[in-house]
Amino acid sequence: MSKTFVVTDADFAAKVEQGAGVTVVDFWATWCGPCRMIAPILDQLSDEYAGKVHVAKLDVDNNQATSMRFNVRSIPTLLFFKDGKVVDQVIGAVPKASLAAKFAQHAA
Repeated sequence: MSKTFVVTDADFAAKVEQGAGVTVVDFWATWCGPCRMIAPILDQLSDEYAGKVHVAKLDVDNNQATSMRFNVRSIPTLLFFKDGKVVDQVIGAVPKASLAAKFAQHAA
C-alpha cells in the first residue's frame, strides 16, 4: 500500500516545510500523461523508502499558489525537500532507476 500523501496550498508549510527529514513533492495534474506514468513508480519508491523519504502529491490545478511559489512551470516536477528546504529537483517523466538513485542519494 502506498505511503504517499496529499498536500495543498493550505497545509504545504506544515506538512513539508516544517517537516523533518526528506520529503519529495510530486507536482502533478489529473490531465498530465507523464504524471500518470510516474505515479506508480513514486508509490513503489514511497514503500521502498518508508521511514526514510516521505512522498507528497500536490495537484497544480487546485494549488496554484504553491506551484507559483516554487516556480513549477512543467509537470511532473519533483522537488526534494530536506528539513524544509529544496535540495534537488527532477522535471519530467524519468525511468524508475533514475528516481531510485535520487531517493537513495537523499535518503542517506
